[in-house]
Amino acid sequence: MPRTAPNMTAATSTQKIRVVVAKPGLDGHDRGAKIIARALRDAGMEVIYTGLHQTPEQIVETVVQEDADAVGLSILSGAHMTLVPKIVEMLRAQGIDDVVVTVGGTIPADDIPQLKELGVAAVFTPGAPTQEIIDFLVSAVGEREPR
Repeated sequence: MPRTAPNMTAATSTQKIRVVVAKPGLDGHDRGAKIIARALRDAGMEVIYTGLHQTPEQIVETVVQEDADAVGLSILSGAHMTLVPKIVEMLRAQGIDDVVVTVGGTIPADDIPQLKELGVAAVFTPGAPTQEIIDFLVSAVGEREPR
């Protein structure tokens, strides 16, 4: 579906960056995800927060339905090496290879290179400044090919 690239100056943009923020798996703690969602909204992005306990299928369906530019997966449960590969695989199976995938949460440093090899653009661990996440998304979405 062709569309023009989003204008990255969110306050004056005609098309905002659309980000799905999702909590995959059984993790029941979403305070961090809500903080990030609010920060992205405050930066002028359109945020679709899926809520707790989302399956990979639900997350991918939301990305497709919302025509998202990026998806942020918040995982504190330790299931990131099971859930993230499944989500990335399902996105590719749908022909979606231009959505920026990020992961946040309690991710051991040893797992970050493997996640990046799978196609995760960035991993944000606890304490990452919200401005760093905003800047990364603006840059990463701006660098990809327009859809």
